[in-house]
Amino acid sequence: MHSLPFFSRRTLLACAAALSFVPAHAQSPAPIRLALIEGLSGPFANTGESVVRNIAWAVERVNARGGVPTAQGLRPMVLARHDSKGQSEEALSALKSAIDDGAQVVLQGNSSANAAALIDAINKHNEREPTRRVLFLNYSAVDPALTNEKCSFWHFRFDAHADMRMAALMQVLREDPSVKSAYLIGQDYSFGQAVLREARRQLGAQRPDVQIVGDELHPMGRVKDFLPYAAKIKASGAQAVITGNWGNDLTLLVKAAREAGYEGKFYTFYGNALGAPAAIGEAGVGRVIAVADWLPNVPGQASAQFYQDFRQRFPKPSEDYVHVRMQLMIEALAQAVEKAGGTDPVAMAMQLEKARVSIAGQTGSMRAQDHQFQQPLVVGVMARQGTPGVPFDVEGSGYGFKVVRQIKAEQARLPSTCQMVRPGG
Repeated sequence: MHSLPFFSRRTLLACAAALSFVPAHAQSPAPIRLALIEGLSGPFANTGESVVRNIAWAVERVNARGGVPTAQGLRPMVLARHDSKGQSEEALSALKSAIDDGAQVVLQGNSSANAAALIDAINKHNEREPTRRVLFLNYSAVDPALTNEKCSFWHFRFDAHADMRMAALMQVLREDPSVKSAYLIGQDYSFGQAVLREARRQLGAQRPDVQIVGDELHPMGRVKDFLPYAAKIKASGAQAVITGNWGNDLTLLVKAAREAGYEGKFYTFYGNALGAPAAIGEAGVGRVIAVADWLPNVPGQASAQFYQDFRQRFPKPSEDYVHVRMQLMIEALAQAVEKAGGTDPVAMAMQLEKARVSIAGQTGSMRAQDHQFQQPLVVGVMARQGTPGVPFDVEGSGYGFKVVRQIKAEQARLPSTCQMVRPGG
């Protein structure tokens, strides 16, 4: 049997089971080549590896069906991975390598700065070499500019952008009378800056009584000791911290806050995994709030079964971070390829603009105006596993997130300033 290389670099996952899903009749047509460009080494390697697991699992499930029906027959997906080391220069080098290897779809997300660089490079490449065009599917880069002033026909974002996530968090914070002061802290790059900017704006609009007692950015991925920041947060008297920090920058921040004895709340974009719950422990119960497209404790049998299936596929506690949006992204791509009859990039893009997909009881659809995916959002608060509404914990920590707010896609929607330039337009 022809083997299907999910990864072009060192193998993380035992993919033998997935490869056996591709039947003999799917071998003849050319595979659909996906290239994942992500930071797989360096300070945020754990976030990159969690993406690999999610995307690989989604690809496995498509191939378990025999692949994607096209005019050429059933076509399997092949996922190659490229390590950007979290750097834009490396991401651009990886893009060139991926295109040279025949990639038709590029996937990236864990850095809005890298995403912006890739959008610009892909725009230029696709104009310069129309016979080797590629699409860019973004699962996590949430700087709002990417589907506003920097929107591109070739770029599709499957995560809610920072302003949408902040609006969801504010639905909870505005109803929390205990919060009278807030400390804003974030990573010093486009996304971190966007989060703090929107936090200031939305606090002013929805909770003008909340005093901002701290507002600072720190170097991304380079701070090893957050105790000085935690000491400032505690000294400020802030009753809440608002942060878009992710990966180790979040885990180290909340761990330092615990060690400093800070007792306020954390309103986070990503406080629901990658070591953060275990790092803060019991001190986070009722005080760490996270927004996401989905959480394991979202009510419903379909959601619970989806989560249990993922944990069966990846049973190690350290691998416990699953994203419905990444599964929806691959399903949307499969749908677009099938409806386009193949992998012509313009035809795929035209179908992706109309994509509507469901999984785990969640349904999302792509907005053609700006290629911003529209989906429900949820806000959860950290709680002990086994308490009402918390059947599942996170990473074996004994703590999970109880869903306290579910926001429908139409409620999460925000307007766009995108003026999209289309091929031939």
